Amino acid sequence: MNDEKACPPEFLALAHAMADAAAEEIRPHFRRRLAIDTKADASPVTIADRGAEAAMRRLIEAHFPDHGIRGEEFGACRTEADWVWVLDPIDGTKSFVSGSFAFGTQIALLHRGEPVLGLINQPLTCERWLGVGRGATLNGEPIGTGGTTALDEAILYTSALEQFDDRNLGRFKALAETVRFTRFSHDCYAAGLLALGSIDLLVECHVFDYDVLPPLAIVRAAGGVVTDWQGRPLTDAPRYETVLMAANGTIHQAALGALQRRG
Repeated sequence: MNDEKACPPEFLALAHAMADAAAEEIRPHFRRRLAIDTKADASPVTIADRGAEAAMRRLIEAHFPDHGIRGEEFGACRTEADWVWVLDPIDGTKSFVSGSFAFGTQIALLHRGEPVLGLINQPLTCERWLGVGRGATLNGEPIGTGGTTALDEAILYTSALEQFDDRNLGRFKALAETVRFTRFSHDCYAAGLLALGSIDLLVECHVFDYDVLPPLAIVRAAGGVVTDWQGRPLTDAPRYETVLMAANGTIHQAALGALQRRG
């Protein structure tokens, strides 16, 4: 199936329009003092998060009211639809409220449960990653994951150590001991760097569908591999205990070996 059949052009146009609309909601609030609310899962949320998701949902309702929506801030509707949008208005809210650029808007489109489009947009640096079918781009230019195959040469990222339970933290540390170096707290921006070929491994624990499905589509389209820590491909789900994104099959297998030695 070609990319246009997998993701019709009018749906791709909508994804870009949603990213633009979310950016307009986010930019005025960056590096401003904002009220920060705490959600039930203890994560922060601001007027920018809510405004960005509301803007994206309005566009879906206006153009394709039969499509489903699953959003971080306002929940789900029509989830039984063939086409379902998964929205994370600000992935990396802690970075956003801290004045860091390590955040972005994430959008995925699922067709009968399979991700066919992933988009990450950084509204301040104007960087937009897109993965559709077998191709990934950054601002319209083709990109691909890197060729590092040895763990001792690999760069490893994760979003937050507090997401790891004790058992999985031990497994992560076992992997971290084998790589060149490890960095933290870049959220979706790290997935963009992986698709760009700048880093080699991205490992997460206890994350949601809106955290995972957009970068999954991008990293796969860029040539990477995405599984859980047992090597099982990820399928559509509301939450994932473990996620391993790797630049290529060789480094993926090496990382699995390190993670499983402490399993």
